[in-house]
Amino acid sequence: MSAADPGFYGPASVTWQCHGDPVMWIAGVRALYLQALHPRAVRAVLENSDFRTDAWGRLLRTADFVGTVTYDTTDAAERAGARVRSIHRSLSATDPATGERFPVDDPELLLWVHCAQIDSFLHVLRRSGVPLTPAQADRYVDENRVNARLVGLDPAGVPAGTAALAAYFDEVRPELAAGPDARAVDEFLRRPPVPPLLVPGRNVLWRPVAALAYGSLPAYAHQLYGRPAPPPRTVTRHLRLTGTLLRSIPAGLRWQLPPGHILKAIQRMGPGSRPSAYTLRTSAAILDRPGRA
Repeated sequence: MSAADPGFYGPASVTWQCHGDPVMWIAGVRALYLQALHPRAVRAVLENSDFRTDAWGRLLRTADFVGTVTYDTTDAAERAGARVRSIHRSLSATDPATGERFPVDDPELLLWVHCAQIDSFLHVLRRSGVPLTPAQADRYVDENRVNARLVGLDPAGVPAGTAALAAYFDEVRPELAAGPDARAVDEFLRRPPVPPLLVPGRNVLWRPVAALAYGSLPAYAHQLYGRPAPPPRTVTRHLRLTGTLLRSIPAGLRWQLPPGHILKAIQRMGPGSRPSAYTLRTSAAILDRPGRA
């Protein structure tokens, strides 16, 4: 019997262990906030998607893509990437400043979306208490150049470590702005439309998630949006408390939620493949033992 296909990452990767953490949902919302600050990127989303009418569906489709690339087979990940590239090739949008039409698969836009996503995932994971060492954080950024290739980027031009990722944001920051499109995304994320009977639940369950995601943005993002955020220490404390609470929910129960890729991966790869932050701590401890190269 042939060995199971671990996909592009596998249990030995930092990405496999990290993407099973429940704070990834908060990180995904942070990524939306950050991505919306690029005028062309947010215009491409608003012109070519049903974000306003089906935001939950869009979030789940994004989670499905990340889950497929992380936990499914190499063939499934390649097919998912091919679908994304095919959709992007057929779309264009209008520059809000010049009126110029531009392709949605413009490499500069794809790079911005990728970097904003990876930065958000890594930032929220670490700030909420996931024990990543600097070397593991660099490895995470490097590993996820696979995602960049699948959406149509040349991995050679994608940041391969945290220092390169930070340098990228320094370079692109002058292009960022919170125009009408970004403010529409902000308003939507703060108060997504729901049936009247669900408004109390939205206020109790969703608002804290959106507030944490917004609060975890860099200071320049708060300045661009024009909304203050709690002090950084308060945000960090709340992220750690939220991470602890979410991680206390049995993993088997959490992984029942869509899109369900983790349970399928464990069935394919065996029980030893279960994603766990403890695995990261153990790996770091082994590497840090005296006498190891």
